[in-house]
Amino acid sequence: MTLSSRIAMPGQVRSVAAQDASGHLYVTSYGTSPLETIVTVMDSGDVTAWQRTFAGTGRPQSRLSADGTLWVAYPHQGGRALEGVLPDGSTHRTIVPECEAGEELSAFVLLDSGFCIAWAGASRILRMSQDAQPAFPQPRVARYTWEGNCVWSTPIVLGAVSHPGVVGMGVETGWDVRPLRPWVPEEVDVDHWEPLLVSGDRVAASFTDARGGLGRTFFLDLASGAIVSATSPAPSGRKAIAGPGEFLIGSQGYGEFTTGHYDRDGSTTARWASHGAMLIDGRGTICGPELENRLPSTSRFRRLLPDSKLVDGPPLTGYYTSYPAMDREGTAVFWRDGKLLAVDADLDSHELFAMDDNRNIMGRTLLLGDGRVVVSLDNEVLTFHSPLGPLAEGPWPCGDANLLGNPVLD
Repeated sequence: MTLSSRIAMPGQVRSVAAQDASGHLYVTSYGTSPLETIVTVMDSGDVTAWQRTFAGTGRPQSRLSADGTLWVAYPHQGGRALEGVLPDGSTHRTIVPECEAGEELSAFVLLDSGFCIAWAGASRILRMSQDAQPAFPQPRVARYTWEGNCVWSTPIVLGAVSHPGVVGMGVETGWDVRPLRPWVPEEVDVDHWEPLLVSGDRVAASFTDARGGLGRTFFLDLASGAIVSATSPAPSGRKAIAGPGEFLIGSQGYGEFTTGHYDRDGSTTARWASHGAMLIDGRGTICGPELENRLPSTSRFRRLLPDSKLVDGPPLTGYYTSYPAMDREGTAVFWRDGKLLAVDADLDSHELFAMDDNRNIMGRTLLLGDGRVVVSLDNEVLTFHSPLGPLAEGPWPCGDANLLGNPVLD
């Protein structure tokens, strides 16, 4: 197992994607300023083909389409633009969806017929760079055509939130520690982890109290935008597409450490006492590294059974973890605690590479052709040659969702 390259980017890497297993890498990162987005494209030999800079983005985000067009979101003349960048670096087209003052295009995905966008208040760093300080607008989810025409727009009302683990003390509690009464958040943002997923005819859009970390996932009908159902307020966590119209919604914090499986009606069909970066293969098997919020780590690689039971895999040291990928033999690969680890279908662990590195900012793991593994660590992209096989097919994040970085399952 060898480290074949480590390429430094201008700033922290936000996403890495590839059109196919042998194609170019599209790296989206901050620039030298946090108000710049840099898109870097590297060829199969890890040589930079071109770079482009987009000013004033605040939190860089991009999605790669199957035809190799990278869509980048950025502020544009008081609004928000989506620019399609062709494989040679030229502009394909620019779409400026209609929005209100203070709204930010906070998350988006690419559909066969256009875009699905989650709107929320502009990020703090972007507001600080502007003269006006607009009030926080109501969050919403909207669908658009490729031309930018709005198909539907659905307001999101997070409502009052609470959780038994959120406690406080004061005069009204007699200075005893008690659970806080429900409160209406002053600022609502999209969730940090997987805020917008589309599977079949369902959209899973997650919003949180920006200050308290409690949030809800809203399940919408993709055709009409109607809200089908919503989860109860809970600490936010990792999420995944589990199948057509089905999702995994995780929750961690304030004593919560769970993952629920939700069907297309938004009903909970299973719940596990575990939370992590989960993979779902073509047979519907769920497994992945746990992400328990404590040190020293008591996390394991787990397999989640349909009856809400857990199968113990190997224990995991460290804390921060890249989202894993899986090959067709059922071996998961990911970066954790300074190591590139692989856990096979028998739940045996293998250390593929190790180095003295304690960086805590990392993205997804990409598995490309010929066993090529790509991991981003802070402002670097690392490429390894491994004995792993081709990328598995499955709802999440195998197949196209892993390579393109566009969380949509048709």
